Amino acid sequence: MLAKVISASVLGIDAFLVEVEAHMESQLPSFTTVGLPDSAVKESKERVNAAIKNSGFPFPQKRITINLAPADVKKEGSAFDLPIAIGLLTASGLLTQDQIKDYVILGELSLDGGLRAIRGALPIAVQVSQSAYKGIILPKENAREAAMAQNLEVYPVSSLQEAVELLQQSAKPSPFRVDLNEVFSVNRHYHIDFMDVKGQEHVKRALMIAAAGGHNILMIGPPGSGKTMLAKRFPTILPDLTLAEALETTKIHSVAGLLPSDSALIATRPFRSPHHTISDAGLIGGGQVPRPGEVSLAHHGVLFLDELPEFKKNVLEVMRQPLEDGCVTIARAMLSLTYPAQFMLAAAMNPCPCGYSTDPSHECSCTPLQIQRYLARISGPLLDRIDIHVEVPAVKYSELSSDSSGEPSERIRERVKQARRIQLERFSKHNNVFCNAHMETRDIRQFCQLDQAGQNLLKNAITKLGLSARAYDRILKVSRTIADIESSQHILPAFVSEAIQYRSLDRYSTM
Repeated sequence: MLAKVISASVLGIDAFLVEVEAHMESQLPSFTTVGLPDSAVKESKERVNAAIKNSGFPFPQKRITINLAPADVKKEGSAFDLPIAIGLLTASGLLTQDQIKDYVILGELSLDGGLRAIRGALPIAVQVSQSAYKGIILPKENAREAAMAQNLEVYPVSSLQEAVELLQQSAKPSPFRVDLNEVFSVNRHYHIDFMDVKGQEHVKRALMIAAAGGHNILMIGPPGSGKTMLAKRFPTILPDLTLAEALETTKIHSVAGLLPSDSALIATRPFRSPHHTISDAGLIGGGQVPRPGEVSLAHHGVLFLDELPEFKKNVLEVMRQPLEDGCVTIARAMLSLTYPAQFMLAAAMNPCPCGYSTDPSHECSCTPLQIQRYLARISGPLLDRIDIHVEVPAVKYSELSSDSSGEPSERIRERVKQARRIQLERFSKHNNVFCNAHMETRDIRQFCQLDQAGQNLLKNAITKLGLSARAYDRILKVSRTIADIESSQHILPAFVSEAIQYRSLDRYSTM
């Protein structure tokens, strides 16, 4: 007696179909699962046994062999519980092969026969929608997420018994559907706004420039100056996510099991803020079965690293590759996975170990050598990838007590979007360049030409202020972005002067 049920699994952020074969023989009772199952899949035999009995169905007392094909790809997770149970009931004669052949079945079983949510429902649903199968049967908790895939019939069930009844019906009920565009429009609003921030107008402008040009930014200031508050509002001034970007971001969170239960689609820019004790695997991704890390969870959004010098050196160094390539490749003995990681880096740090070297209200207790060692924790190659360094002073009482509110994020975002449109038009014939921060040396020479006054100003900054050579290209890129914000075709000396201000850490390093 043999039954075949179609299920699916996730590899990276993409899914692949798995054929669950259930074979039974009249021999001594046993239960064997083959096809490179992980521990969660191997343990499914106990859950399936209890779920079938507690759902009122007889469990076959025979030699049972479950094969998960293709057999050369590792299967992991608990989503194979329901297809294994359906396969056994089909092999027992309760269901027919014709009743199950058109559906992809997924679900984790509880001992009483109920179904629990699974990871990766969205990438699996997208894969099924591109196949020849009619629809997908999965737990109710995953229904809205799976319905984000277009042209797919989604049938949510809450128990094994309900799944069997659904398959036995000759006329299926109406599939679960949602309006993707409506969900996208409803969920694309932020709950925080730049107008909540008192003062710090020059830092807000620096963040606007960073958003307009896709530049990474580092904020330097004493504790309590508002660095974290500003960083959290940084995504609110970035251009809105497109539907394709929202689906790709949601797939990553779905695979990681971090998609909120009340949300089927991530329609706002993600903001990730890992603690400085995070490991390199936690930041980049990894594990025995590789999982996406924080850099991938921040895809199309912002990765905020607070207290940047407190991160372990090896953790910061492994971040250089995703900053450069926009993706992370994790290699293991049996497989190699690539996760997308196109994020903007926003970092914050104190100017010294005690934090008060730039605060006139507090006395700094650090020696020059301590400050130098503290700043040296950030390597030059990492600093190379951060275009804007901005000082964040302590907020004055007059600004804190003021009744006036700042400029709202929506108004700032409009200026950012206008600058991005100018850049998209400029780089329309350049592959893989979508904003000023992505310009290579050849692009900088073409699009960042200065007049004589601008060249003299930049020369004086490099020589007299002691700015490093790596600051040269960064200043030109930021100057180009400022010109785009001002809708200027030419880079004026005033734009260069402002860009020079955003190299604070270079000046610190020469002290």
